[in-house]
Amino acid sequence: MTHRITRRGRGLVAMALGTGILITGGAAAPASATTPTVSCTSAKAGLADKLTKDITAALASRKGTVAVGLYDRSTKTTCTLRSSTAYDSASTVKVTVLATLLWDAKKHNRYLTSTEQSLAKAMITQSDNAATSTLWKQLGLTKIKGFLAAAGMTKTTPGADGYWGLTQENVTDEQKLLKLITATNSVLSDNSRAYILKLMGQVVSSQRWGTPAGAPSTVSVHVKNGWLQRATHGWRVHSLGTFNGAGHDYMITVLTQDNSTMDYGVTTIQNVAKAIHKDLVPTTSSMARYTPTSAPREAFVAVPEQG
Repeated sequence: MTHRITRRGRGLVAMALGTGILITGGAAAPASATTPTVSCTSAKAGLADKLTKDITAALASRKGTVAVGLYDRSTKTTCTLRSSTAYDSASTVKVTVLATLLWDAKKHNRYLTSTEQSLAKAMITQSDNAATSTLWKQLGLTKIKGFLAAAGMTKTTPGADGYWGLTQENVTDEQKLLKLITATNSVLSDNSRAYILKLMGQVVSSQRWGTPAGAPSTVSVHVKNGWLQRATHGWRVHSLGTFNGAGHDYMITVLTQDNSTMDYGVTTIQNVAKAIHKDLVPTTSSMARYTPTSAPREAFVAVPEQG
């Protein structure tokens, strides 16, 4: 994927595309000194214990700091791990940007313009940074914070000075967001929710790794990922996914940092995802594991244009 963000070349002081992306300053909050454990509850007998065991086993040999959130409406199942630990959002914040845009449009009783639709599609399906920067600047922090308040995402802090990729987020708030876009609510209209899910279902194949790993062919998949390397805490690799079908309606958030490489973080997320899908919807997987074939091309920390 080639980004257009380098065309004008202004205001890219802290942005680097290609191999060895290192963005300095403003580290994410460190994990707790104690080692948290996976906690699950479920209305389905035996499912909580199975998920707790299998998610724990999936992470047993993995290094790094991992946060997990699972919620299945059908079986009233919830799993959490490090749900309140803050992470640099990288491109997962793009779902919040789109939700804010639609929330604000609803408030003003208007449709998105054709330009906004083009930007939104590029932002979600291709993870286009330039499109995100344009929408972030258009919305401004007041509207973004307004949406976060309306959504109850009280622990999410937007990145300052246009650095949207350094927005601080946690599993609890990301799960709140995924719940909003998958069920009728007063914050987002049904049309808005359908639009977000449509775009998350059209993400380019090279970016459909992470939480979809191991998802059965009987469920629809919607995903948005993010990855970012910084001088501290190594690679952040995240994946948000919602899944519907086979009698289930569930969403998964996995946030990771302290990964030695992007691929290491991807593998960690997919190990967790495979365990969850297998336990919730026991069937043959149709999703192949994604293996990066080259260095990622996204920096995910956009600087506003200057001059």
